[in-house]
Amino acid sequence: MDDQYDVLVIGGGSGGIAHARRAAEYGARVAVVEHGPLGGTCVNVGCVPKKVTWYMASLAYHFRHAADYGFSVVVDGHDWATLKLRRDAYVSRLNKIYEGSLDSSGVDYLVGTACFVDAHTVAVGNKRYSAERLVIATGGRPIVPDVPGAEHGITSDGFFALTERPARVLIIGSGYIAVEFAGMFNALGTATQVAVRKDGLVRSFDTMLGRELRVAMQKDGIEIQTGAVPSSIEATNDGLVLQTEGGRTIGPVDCVIWAVGREPNTAGLGLDKAGVAMDSRGFVAVDKFQQTNVEHIAALGDVTGRQALTPVAIAAGRRLADRLYGGMMERHLDYETIPTVIFSHPPMGTVGMTEDEARDEHGDAVKIYTTKFAAMYYALGENKPQTAMKLITVGDDERVVGCHVIGDGAEEMMQGFAVAIRMGATKSDFDDTVAIHPTSAEELVTMR
Repeated sequence: MDDQYDVLVIGGGSGGIAHARRAAEYGARVAVVEHGPLGGTCVNVGCVPKKVTWYMASLAYHFRHAADYGFSVVVDGHDWATLKLRRDAYVSRLNKIYEGSLDSSGVDYLVGTACFVDAHTVAVGNKRYSAERLVIATGGRPIVPDVPGAEHGITSDGFFALTERPARVLIIGSGYIAVEFAGMFNALGTATQVAVRKDGLVRSFDTMLGRELRVAMQKDGIEIQTGAVPSSIEATNDGLVLQTEGGRTIGPVDCVIWAVGREPNTAGLGLDKAGVAMDSRGFVAVDKFQQTNVEHIAALGDVTGRQALTPVAIAAGRRLADRLYGGMMERHLDYETIPTVIFSHPPMGTVGMTEDEARDEHGDAVKIYTTKFAAMYYALGENKPQTAMKLITVGDDERVVGCHVIGDGAEEMMQGFAVAIRMGATKSDFDDTVAIHPTSAEELVTMR
């Protein structure tokens, strides 16, 4: 095999593969290097198996409301092993689909771990490959804090390896991974606790979302432990026990999950040999064109520390190929107004500025619209989870710069509203749109 390529992509995740295939479409000779299963975090230990598990939990939540509609439903336990077996098989099929997509696109698939030899060459095993351009797309990995006994806990990777459901679980972290896992375990009856360092959940999102989510989770029976800074984990005869810096003891539990953030996969990559700079957090530093400080080396996806979302990595990868091989010299990803969803219970969707961000930038020009209600799905029962929505507008024309929703259906409705907000829609545009009734989404175009 010829060891010279137009572009060599290090990392076979969603972003790296998206770039490789788009570059190949333009006629570039491309190779992808990957040491693990294709698809990266998203396919193997992220979005895909997470969403499958979320669907499972959602069924459990819906069973609770079956009697409201006249059904007599008896749920005879849950077979976690069957879920894992079917989920793993689905992921394996996707791995093969990704490999097939590389083959059909004419992209060479190099199995192994890449390490820079110099700015144009990487070693994969005992062979070297050179390229005119290189793209770093190695993704990230879960952080395990440096505290005594940390090895007794597992990360999000370990969550998907569990062969049985723990009866008692402690999830340490306040972000989207922590709250998603908490909802999944709780739906099946696991005694679930979440320990957070400060006093809130999903703090990088609009404060309304964190506030409403905490209320919903506690109402469902999830215990939120605030001000819990881990100092150690001890394995006892009764289970795992967390000690905090303030001297508190949380536990015992059967499983501890670290959900305290992610770090870039750069160890062993030899970036120093290529002269590639990293930022203060250890992520590969890039400009708006995904360009590193080395002219012919780019980076994209989670390894850059910018919006660690699969569609973001894919979009950045394709735009990079458009610019380098498609003649679109100014083509790049705009990292503003990127929608995302947290698959908690209830789910949350968000796009654009938070209220705090909008007020910091626009001050008194900000006007807020909110609503809170019980979705019609719960009309026939006594248990009525709440949906909450917020629109953030700026200026005399009330341009909508932020939209935040928590409640059933948020994960689906946000995509369309993200298009409108990206196009510069105003509150009057929302008001002039005829509502779809009866839905929860109609509330976003009828707020006063």
